[in-house]
Amino acid sequence: MEITPLIWIITIAVTILFFVYEFFAHVRKPHEPSIGESARWSAFYIGLALLFGVGIGVVSGWTFGGEYFAGYLTEKALSIDNLFVFLIVMTGFAVPKIYQQKVLMIGIIIALILRGIFIAVGATLIENFSWIFYIFGALLLFLAYRQAFSHGESDPANGKFMQFVRRHLPVTDEYHEDKLTVKKDGRRFVTPMLLTIIAIGFVDLIFAVDSIPAIYGLTDEAYIVFTANAFALMGLRQLYFLIGGLLERLVYLAQGLAVILAFIGVKLVFHALHVNELPFINGGEPLLWVPEIPIWFSLLFIGLTITVATVASLMKTRNAPQATAAETSAVEPEVSVAAGSEGAVTGQVEPTKPVRPIDEQRKRSR
Repeated sequence: MEITPLIWIITIAVTILFFVYEFFAHVRKPHEPSIGESARWSAFYIGLALLFGVGIGVVSGWTFGGEYFAGYLTEKALSIDNLFVFLIVMTGFAVPKIYQQKVLMIGIIIALILRGIFIAVGATLIENFSWIFYIFGALLLFLAYRQAFSHGESDPANGKFMQFVRRHLPVTDEYHEDKLTVKKDGRRFVTPMLLTIIAIGFVDLIFAVDSIPAIYGLTDEAYIVFTANAFALMGLRQLYFLIGGLLERLVYLAQGLAVILAFIGVKLVFHALHVNELPFINGGEPLLWVPEIPIWFSLLFIGLTITVATVASLMKTRNAPQATAAETSAVEPEVSVAAGSEGAVTGQVEPTKPVRPIDEQRKRSR
């Protein structure tokens, strides 16, 4: 697949323009998106991603087209899992619903930047060291195990990293609209909004570790890796408000992603053996008898796994009490979010309590 520097420049420029438009058209003025607005823009971005994949297939061949679609499906599924953690973070910090769009937009931009860095590093490593596929494969198998058997007890809003941040930053007692810092009595304070964005950025870094090795297991074309990630992140903000309470019903999403990550991990190990150069494995010679998993099978397997996980989740929770969108996607603080003795965000609205039903539902699914 021949991608000229000009195509790269145009692609990155158009991606930036999309996010700039998103900010000025939808995010700059704080508001809660309607279901109609979220549905229209979600459909637009998904349709655009599908058209782009068809374009790759027509122009560069359907092998590359298949790699793009497999990568897009995988990254979209991982991004939805990312949304679940965003939900926990914003609930933990009691972010007012009208400001959640800004948090999501900043979080998505941070995710794209971090993934772009990881993509560039990954492409360089793959080009120069064939044994990196062993490392990626082992990492994905470990991440698959962790994803399958984690117990849903992580609270990014009150983890060790955020405790460290709170100890070293002076925090205001309440939100000041969507401002990140505010000056009080001649002293500069950070607001809970900034703490939320820091937590989101930390979560993005962790998810980038899952995301990039996974898609490099499906294609070694950096352009496909980047565009699949970009399209998976586009429309994620609208999808968050669209699916709302449905997010908590995807109780088997973690297991479905674990199966996908394990599958891609095995695929990477097979590929590493097929192009082996390590002297202590088969005398440094490739193991040509090791099968290479075709992209059509990868696409079919990923699509089927996502479908099974989604259907099983909805069947599992079809009789479960439904939490309202206000309970799960936002908690409107009725009082100020006060800073504790060490700068921790506390207050009469207990930030972590709304997270429990979501975590408990996931734990019951295991």
